[in-house]
Amino acid sequence: MKKEYLIYKLSDAVKTTCKIENDLFTQYGVKRGLRNEDGSGVLVGLTNIGNVVGYEMGEDGKPHPTEGKLYYRGYELDDLVTPLLEEKRFGFEEVAYLILSGRLPDKEELSAFMELINDNMPLDHRTIVHLVDLEGSNIMNILARCVLEMYTFDQNPDDMSRDNLMRQAIELIAKLPTIVAYAYNIYRHGVQGRSLHIRHPRERLSIAENFLYMLKHEEYTELDARTLDLLLITQAEHGGGNNSTFTVRVTSSTRTDTYSSIAAGIGSLKGPLHGGANIKVTNMFHHLQENISDWTSIDEIDTYLRRMLNKEAYDKSGLIYGIGHAVYTKSDPRAVELKRLAGELAKEKGREEEYNFLCLLEQEGIKCLMEHRKSAKPACANLDFYSGFIYEMIGLPQEIYTPIFAMARIVGWMAHRIEELNFDGRRIIRPAYKNVLEQKAYVPIANR
Repeated sequence: MKKEYLIYKLSDAVKTTCKIENDLFTQYGVKRGLRNEDGSGVLVGLTNIGNVVGYEMGEDGKPHPTEGKLYYRGYELDDLVTPLLEEKRFGFEEVAYLILSGRLPDKEELSAFMELINDNMPLDHRTIVHLVDLEGSNIMNILARCVLEMYTFDQNPDDMSRDNLMRQAIELIAKLPTIVAYAYNIYRHGVQGRSLHIRHPRERLSIAENFLYMLKHEEYTELDARTLDLLLITQAEHGGGNNSTFTVRVTSSTRTDTYSSIAAGIGSLKGPLHGGANIKVTNMFHHLQENISDWTSIDEIDTYLRRMLNKEAYDKSGLIYGIGHAVYTKSDPRAVELKRLAGELAKEKGREEEYNFLCLLEQEGIKCLMEHRKSAKPACANLDFYSGFIYEMIGLPQEIYTPIFAMARIVGWMAHRIEELNFDGRRIIRPAYKNVLEQKAYVPIANR
């Protein structure tokens, strides 16, 4: 039997081996995707870190849509972000300190924390050499491999004491931006024939500033850096139930090492239904720019969006990327914050017409989606709807959109890992699957 035919036979068998009747899920009370029928998540754990609020329970015992709220250690996101914007200062490090420790730092603590981050940003020369060997366009895969390699450079990689876990958290938060910047520059050198620059991080710069410096030298504005800083803040944590954080908690519950657990989280975040969604939105936006002649015409926009929902246009997936969220209903607080700063950046870059078009797409996309669903449940733009446009205005390439997400979310991942390993009564996370296949009698190979 030819190998190609054997692969075909094995693949063809999947059509029957993976088929499970939908009514069986209801019969056995299975929550597909760990979701309840009303769309809310199945409660699988408790946490003191992040809180994602998209609905509130009414007196009738049912969830009711509400304006979205995101809390970091009890502080509402807007309360953390607004002072930073008003004072025009960088805040990702301050938020990282809060998420890791549970409290806001004073000036002295914040200064020491930023020094500690800066001290740990440079990479071991062996990692830099390895990055050159790993040259490729998928920076997420390179990032995961470099994180795994950090295990070999760690003198206590399997030590799960609180002190050691916090040390590892600091090093990962500090080094991921350097890895991403270097990996992209090496990719650009190998694929596009550009000069190869390995710029060492500078002292007294924020993570956002240092990342842009390592990536672009001095070709960025203060607003570029502050906008990236806000992006990092809004993506730093999102509760324990999002796929990548849950992956980190599941793997941590086995007591595997930090680097294996974080690499698993990176693999989860890479998926287009999770961290990779911002690229989907960006590509869709470019398509709409090209295929809608009047960016101010609601009729033309609605007509095209309805065609997309009916699987007649664009990628025929039936989706408007960036509209809708698993938890948020009336609004996504992260999108609200990004929309505010995206408007400022659009003015600086002379891209206000595109920004206004994107805002109109948000408005009409929500309307068309709700009409298409024939549902009273509200929908909203999510984080990804504006993040890709912001990355573009800053001048960042698509290859690093999702790696930047990982640079931010490493804070939440490590906070959840530390919590998973340090609360009383911890147990390995091990849900159950119901087998619905009938038992079979064994047939000897001579009789098959």
